[in-house]
Amino acid sequence: MRLALYQPDIAQNTGTILRLCACFGIPVDVIGPAGFDMSDRALKRAAFDYLIHVRITRHTGFDSFMAARATGSNSSPGRLVLLTTKAPTSHYDFSFAPDDTLMLGRESAGVPDSVHDRVDARITIPMRPGLRSLNVAVAAAIVLGEALRQTNGYPHA
Repeated sequence: MRLALYQPDIAQNTGTILRLCACFGIPVDVIGPAGFDMSDRALKRAAFDYLIHVRITRHTGFDSFMAARATGSNSSPGRLVLLTTKAPTSHYDFSFAPDDTLMLGRESAGVPDSVHDRVDARITIPMRPGLRSLNVAVAAAIVLGEALRQTNGYPHA
């Protein structure tokens, strides 16, 4: 299981997601460009002392991310699963696999259609009608939790 952030806009959300992934041993791909300083110093401020506990791979753009997946530099690439408000399948109706990469879009704009067209699956979190979306870090936690539950991927003490 991996988590990928597509052009994140908000350092605090990225920090929260990095901390989440550190706690569960989930590697993170950050697909640039980001809307904030992505230096280790800036990320330390957002993720506190958890940054040393998460494996982060930075990509200059979506094409370099996809190329890394194709060449196997991210181990087994598995499916690329996009969390989006524009999906017919809910996260609890989806069958996750241990080698899936869960991708989250930009807080301000999600992902472009060109990225939608290249993912293997699209899932959504059911919400009350009339509301736009959840915070990206909250969405990551909800879906990652279900994916880890389904795949027995939670760390064992």
